[in-house]
Amino acid sequence: METVDTNPSHAVSPAALAALLGQPDTPLILDVRRPERFAQNLYRLPLSQHVAPDALAGWMRHRTPQAVVLYCVYGHEVSQNAAAWLRAAGWDARYLLGGIEGGEPGVDAPDLLASWQATPAPRLRQRPDLGVTGVGRSRWITRERPKIDRIACPWLVRRFIDREAEFLFVPTGQVLEQAGHLNAIAFDLPGAPISHEGEHCSFDSLLGAFGLELPALQRLAHIVRGADTDRLDLAAPAAGLLAVSLGMSRRHADNDHALLAAMMPVYDALFAWYCDQLGGNAETHSWRPA
Repeated sequence: METVDTNPSHAVSPAALAALLGQPDTPLILDVRRPERFAQNLYRLPLSQHVAPDALAGWMRHRTPQAVVLYCVYGHEVSQNAAAWLRAAGWDARYLLGGIEGGEPGVDAPDLLASWQATPAPRLRQRPDLGVTGVGRSRWITRERPKIDRIACPWLVRRFIDREAEFLFVPTGQVLEQAGHLNAIAFDLPGAPISHEGEHCSFDSLLGAFGLELPALQRLAHIVRGADTDRLDLAAPAAGLLAVSLGMSRRHADNDHALLAAMMPVYDALFAWYCDQLGGNAETHSWRPA
């Protein structure tokens, strides 16, 4: 058996990692699979950046020590040794039990394999065709004066796809042309790779493009779709999201990036609320004073 680290405080389970996703303070997630294994796989974990093991020294030289979760193929010596090396340099570094594959049959204990694979960490489909590779920041572009879909999509990208993603808001007629010049991914516009499809809005398309199937995100998609397509019957909170979005748009009428920054906590809250609902921690308010 290749596993070398038996200290439970140095490890994180797939279920525990899944619970950390979608939050403003989600730790860094590093994919330290060797380049040939990374290139062969169609998936990586949400928000992860790929850094080959022998490139870690150069990567960390320009970063401040912080919380980080590392993963490799099976969670054995590659990620464990890399995490130990980062801890020695002052990082709060842990590794993912079972790696991206959920353990290695014939090597890891059957009960551990069953546990890791019963509640696996969510995966993110690789999309190098869109310029989202897990190496370097991605760039996205859409129409100016966003309201709902064009705010929901950047939230989804920064919380689940690329925390360092750059967003550009330009006049409608310039989106596709500027996308080509700036090597940016156009979204929420006819002819863009990410846009409305039938009754679904761009948020739905983005979820499908990257294979994000978390139940809380699917529920959130109903709210976004209802607010963005004037179908408030799709989800009770859709009317509230519409009202908040239009109000924030008025408050930040001259600065689309300020509007995005103001709305990020709103989507954080909606996602957290749905996580609680689905996790059996639903909270209600029923105080009725005499």
